[in-house]
Amino acid sequence: MNISKTKGLKAKQMKKSLLFLPDISGFTEFVETTEVAHSQHVISELLEVLIEANTQDLLLAEVEGDALFFYKEEEIPSREKLLAQVETMFTAFYSHLKLLEKNRVCPCKACSTAPRLQLKIIAHCGELQFITVQNKRKPFGAQVIEVHRLMKNSVQSNNYLLLSKDLADFVKLTNNYQSRLFDFKNGTDGYDGKEIGYVYSVIDKEELKLKPFLQAKKLKFNEAPSITFEQKMPTSAPQLLELITNYKYRHHWAKGVDKIEFNENEVTRVGSEHVCVINGKHLDFITITKEGKPGQLVYGELTTSPTPVDKLYQFFIINPLTTNSCNLEVEIYWKAKSPIKKLMLFLVVKRVLLKNTQNAIKDLLKFIQNKQHELD
Repeated sequence: MNISKTKGLKAKQMKKSLLFLPDISGFTEFVETTEVAHSQHVISELLEVLIEANTQDLLLAEVEGDALFFYKEEEIPSREKLLAQVETMFTAFYSHLKLLEKNRVCPCKACSTAPRLQLKIIAHCGELQFITVQNKRKPFGAQVIEVHRLMKNSVQSNNYLLLSKDLADFVKLTNNYQSRLFDFKNGTDGYDGKEIGYVYSVIDKEELKLKPFLQAKKLKFNEAPSITFEQKMPTSAPQLLELITNYKYRHHWAKGVDKIEFNENEVTRVGSEHVCVINGKHLDFITITKEGKPGQLVYGELTTSPTPVDKLYQFFIINPLTTNSCNLEVEIYWKAKSPIKKLMLFLVVKRVLLKNTQNAIKDLLKFIQNKQHELD
């Protein structure tokens, strides 16, 4: 190899890469003290939101439980682009938490305490080495170790951005940099006898311009439901709500449904969508809710798919009785504009819907009775 090629190779090796780790604060306590299934869904959703908020073409090296390990090889965005990326991720994260808070139908501890989660982002830079594991190329070396060590720091907050001194110097970010969102300060921590300096800024959530979302209103009906059905259930009210709203259980009691298409990594909330496939026909449903009495759990579904109905509303209203029993009320409302549709509803559809509803709730009761030892 000639001298010029050797110099070119060294120059290439000296280029610095960006290491970028968004980390969900409060993850361990959240998972350990809440319902496992829903806590997993919430964290999964938040990680997906952070991945989708990647505007700088960062490469995802690893999902590390509650954190994402991104990198950008031999390239570091400018200070402005880096801070814009940070703001985008914080905005997306807290916008989604607000959505979960406002549109939730589940009363479980995971869903009700999710808005307490926070976010911190740790960023570093340096020369990277790589290893290949199961045909996937991953960053490796001293800088990877350092950025992970920086996650354990003495910043007195769980909601902040931290840049190593190396990265801050590279993008010319001083500790006196201030803006609407950022107010940086110096910090230093020791790791294995080595001091690593950094700058950090606690993020004020009130300064974020959260994304708007459709906040569903609780529906009100001036007329009596077209169909009602009531059944006592030998399980707790929250457990019954889970069996109804978690569509993976639906085939056990909604007979005649070929399959249910839904997002398995999402906790059902107002605005969630699912599709019932019956005899090859797709019926689209969206989750709704309506006003309920204190203590009641209310879950509803709206579809405009079946004919002759223009809109069909179905509500499951759960009233707790004891710790292991509750009362389920089913209410069905429909709207049809044309006189012909109204006549068909009165003569045929009402009878069929009532029979199907009764059968579904009886099958739900059997499912609970057969699986009671698994639900307790």
